[in-house]
Amino acid sequence: MRLRGVFRAAKLPNGQRAIGTKWVFKIKRKADGSIEKYKARLVAKGFKQKYGIDYTETFSPVVKYVTLRMVIAIAKYFGWPLDQLDVVTAFLYGIMKEQVFCIVPEGVELDGNFDCLELVKAIYGLKQASRVWNETFDEFVCSIGFQVSAFDPCLYIKVVDGHCVLVLVYVDDVLITGTASARSFLGSSWWTAQTAV
Repeated sequence: MRLRGVFRAAKLPNGQRAIGTKWVFKIKRKADGSIEKYKARLVAKGFKQKYGIDYTETFSPVVKYVTLRMVIAIAKYFGWPLDQLDVVTAFLYGIMKEQVFCIVPEGVELDGNFDCLELVKAIYGLKQASRVWNETFDEFVCSIGFQVSAFDPCLYIKVVDGHCVLVLVYVDDVLITGTASARSFLGSSWWTAQTAV
């Protein structure tokens, strides 16, 4: 989280309040039951957020089922490959617009006279986390030349030199198809898992 710049040490302003956080620990197991790895995730206690203070909007779109079926049918008709990508810890890429402070999590020490953390990016558990991530993804994809479909805000289209690329997003899962090397249009900094569908 430090490497991604999720927080910045802060002094809680007068009249502001800091929301709590908690650590969630999981053990990921292999098929044979042995331990593959230990996972830890810091989540916000979003249930303590106040509307109009810590957040305003929470809605984020999800792809329509008919759009998904249409894109799969188009890919099949033209013989285009379908690639499914997962954005690992997607919410940690979402850039916060509201000013939200959180209590310093257990195990984290701050230097100086700071008494809380200001969220620069969204974390899981925030009421607006999904929306913030979706806005960040939308801004990124549009900045590299994709157009948002008027039919579905989760469908992005790009045509370059006669090559068409379609991108569908469902929270942190992305489906890409098209005539060109579609994945190269998006870059690879966010993706860790690519699966041919």
